[in-house]
Amino acid sequence: MVEDFAAGARVGVLTAEPLDRVLDYLAPEGGCGIGDFVEVPLGPRRVLGVVWGAGAGDFDAARLRPVARVLDAAPMKAEMRGFLERAADYTLTPLSAMLRLATRAPWLGDAPSMQRVYRRGPGLPDRMTDPRARVLDTLDAYGGLCFTLGELAAEAGVSTTVVKGLIPSGAVLEEDTPRDRPYPRLDPARPGMALAPDQQQAAARLCSAVASGGYGTTLLKGVTGSGKTEVYLAAVAECLGQGRQALVLLPEIALTAEFLSRVEARFGARPAEWHSGVTMVERRRLWRMVGQGDAQLVVGARSALFLPFRDLGLIVVDEEHDSSYKQEEGALYNARDMAVLRASLCSAQVVLASATPSLESWANAEAGKYARLDLTSRFGEAELPEMATIDLRAEDLPPGRWISPTLAGAVAARLAAGQQALLFLNRRGYAPVTVCRACGHMIACDHCDARMVEHRFLKRLVCHQCGETRPIPETCPSCGAAGKLAPVGPGVERLAEETAELFPGARVAVLSSDLFTTARALKTQIKAIAGGEADIIIGTQLVAKGHNFPLLTLVGVIDADLGLQGSDMRAAERTFQLMRQVAGRAGRGAARGVALLQTFQPDHPVIRAILTGDEEGFWRAEAAERRAAGMPPYGRLAGIILSAPEAKAAFDLGTHLARNDAALRRIGAQVYGPAPAPIARIRGRHRVRLLVKAAKGAPLQAAIRDWLAPVKLPAQVRLAVDIDPQSFL
Repeated sequence: MVEDFAAGARVGVLTAEPLDRVLDYLAPEGGCGIGDFVEVPLGPRRVLGVVWGAGAGDFDAARLRPVARVLDAAPMKAEMRGFLERAADYTLTPLSAMLRLATRAPWLGDAPSMQRVYRRGPGLPDRMTDPRARVLDTLDAYGGLCFTLGELAAEAGVSTTVVKGLIPSGAVLEEDTPRDRPYPRLDPARPGMALAPDQQQAAARLCSAVASGGYGTTLLKGVTGSGKTEVYLAAVAECLGQGRQALVLLPEIALTAEFLSRVEARFGARPAEWHSGVTMVERRRLWRMVGQGDAQLVVGARSALFLPFRDLGLIVVDEEHDSSYKQEEGALYNARDMAVLRASLCSAQVVLASATPSLESWANAEAGKYARLDLTSRFGEAELPEMATIDLRAEDLPPGRWISPTLAGAVAARLAAGQQALLFLNRRGYAPVTVCRACGHMIACDHCDARMVEHRFLKRLVCHQCGETRPIPETCPSCGAAGKLAPVGPGVERLAEETAELFPGARVAVLSSDLFTTARALKTQIKAIAGGEADIIIGTQLVAKGHNFPLLTLVGVIDADLGLQGSDMRAAERTFQLMRQVAGRAGRGAARGVALLQTFQPDHPVIRAILTGDEEGFWRAEAAERRAAGMPPYGRLAGIILSAPEAKAAFDLGTHLARNDAALRRIGAQVYGPAPAPIARIRGRHRVRLLVKAAKGAPLQAAIRDWLAPVKLPAQVRLAVDIDPQSFL
């Protein structure tokens, strides 16, 4: 039962400000309750907060200021407050930062009101211009969502006058509507696609788990194209039928368009969306409707996990192995792990879906912590692709060329048959290095220890660490020589150039995140490719994530060895996952696909495992290596990242921490470092890392908290803790 505080009583309010403590206030006129969203004075400002409990009572009541007002929003439930506290404890993140994740919507303090919005109408303008077409394309791409005037103009890249000029013809409708409207109801009773026997069995198991009303996690492992989506949508239908809410997490915004269409076909209405491409109007609307139970199903990115669901019954983490579920800045958390935590606190089910699961999830299923369901064949008539290597040691490949004669022949055969081919290279831009042939100078970023990457399509050099850009110089910045700058190595843009020369009549499409300024533009390109408007697709790992191109029958991996370089303990796992995922794009229609991997190491254990498809053998071997080394998931790691404008300050603090590690030694943990990060300087700040390694069951967070408690950070030195690091850069 919610504890109420009468007017004038002491209450503790947690704000999203970086104070890392609950502040005491006096309850307002009319009182308030635990979980209420409130507006409180903080210095000269008013800020958003949540009533977290009774006040601490260690301040003179005469000095306390009253809560300004209680917001008209559903109170934060006890399970949500518990989730934020547990997540903060696990990740060693300030609780205020976790609350900031849970309140990432604008105008939450505004009372319900009417708002003037603009949406697509049935009419057409009497005269079509390019700016008008951009407005209509924007509205069409967002599936009927409403915009404010400023948002629509900004998204389409036009003036507000252009938008208003479309109103008289009815091409754009202007209307006053409640700022917060319930989402259309989804019908869970609508029949879905006919399922194959193994799909029916898996769906029945998931539906039974959801119907139990309790917590549980299931690893849904199915080969690419096996119909995992239809299976977990059956579980979504069961959840909605129970009157509870469901959340589906996707790793890429680009995946949402096709998925939303499938959901709309399945349930008769479009679900709510939550990701960086959603308008601010929709963001506020969704946040409030989720709390009231008026949004049944949310499809979103990792941050959707922090929405205030009224009654969450199912969380699906699609492509659960994907590294984009790890937040690498600010609050460092893994959405896959936090999904399991959240579900355990609200008696919900979790489905972790993947064709190539993470070793952590595989190990949890092996240990019996997770249930496991397997789909071993493709849905319908589609067959798994044939896989083979192209031994580059035996190919006659001219300098500056990357498509082998064998691969080129295979592409030509597919084009002649009216099919599509995909050439995969996980490297953005034109070339990773630009070097002067006169003096050997390699153009680097002024702010980072990283080479500038040539992006010839943009006519810029770009730093992939800080985003710094500059025009491609005509002379060497070091020696001044003209005409001597040369690109070294391939990126997807250079590969596209080579492809156009080899196949001059082919339509070539490049899929790389840096080539699309908006999520809408990326979705449009993917839709066009799926519709057959390209013959050859050149792509980075963006293309490996769940896209369905029915005409695609050949996948050529340009450099299968690329991910095997370096000392990252997850290199083999990630290469295996990426190669199997990208190969799975081939042959999802009626014609069987082929995946060809260009490699200098055809006998490498990882390459052999990719070809044979012996996934269980690969996971067992990988698990044995990790277990022997005491590495995750059979041991624990935490990264400590120190940064400062001068390297010495970061190294001095790192050395101090390494020498004063008694709190860690008490739990048997070891400290490695300090050492420069692999990319030692980013945005002008020098970065130093320490790595803490502990046994599986060790109380690592408590020990790190005790270890760091006495540390007083020097001026301009920052410290971040990364529990369960995924990247060591």
